[in-house]
Amino acid sequence: MNRFKGFPFSALVGQEEMRRALVLAVVDPSLGGVLLRGEKGTAKSTAVRALSSILPLREVSADCPYACPLDSPERFCPDCASRRAAGEGPAGRLEAMRVVELPLGASEDRLIGSLDLGRALASGERRFEPGLLAKANGNLLYVDEINLLEDHLVDVLLDSAAMGVNHVEREGVSVTHPARFSLIGSMNPEEGELRPQLLDRFGLSVEDRKSVV
Repeated sequence: MNRFKGFPFSALVGQEEMRRALVLAVVDPSLGGVLLRGEKGTAKSTAVRALSSILPLREVSADCPYACPLDSPERFCPDCASRRAAGEGPAGRLEAMRVVELPLGASEDRLIGSLDLGRALASGERRFEPGLLAKANGNLLYVDEINLLEDHLVDVLLDSAAMGVNHVEREGVSVTHPARFSLIGSMNPEEGELRPQLLDRFGLSVEDRKSVV
């Protein structure tokens, strides 16, 4: 269990630049992602996870696995777009933005999605099981120790961040869905630097110093 679940963002003392950069990433995603650099104990991951307590509500498609934003039809997935064109909706629901975390040990299938094996074995139906990129659509995607992320996952993040979509072709499944997210990364420079291509994806970079929580 994450012991920082529900930790209030306002309880973080100091680190004004880090807190300001995270808030800006929420308010204006077009600024690019945020990279937090600093040694252990500077509350980097605590601050990112605490953002959940202040993230705003948004109206999304009620039954869409990608939570397409109703106020941006140009960002609809193919299913929501076809229903809108047919005058059938989609219906909406309110939900808060989320911090979606990509663990270092995650597989590529978990990140991009894959064939739903349970359904395939039970009924023979080939159905796509969305991954973390689907959950991150319209949200914040957080990678702790991003400098240690495996290269093949870095390549997937770079492609999705550049195109705003995730395209999956595997195991008889062909799916393209929106994957627009604000990338948040944290790292300890003493453990290694980022690949230059990934570093370029961050619009803001903050050097953290010791703080009190």
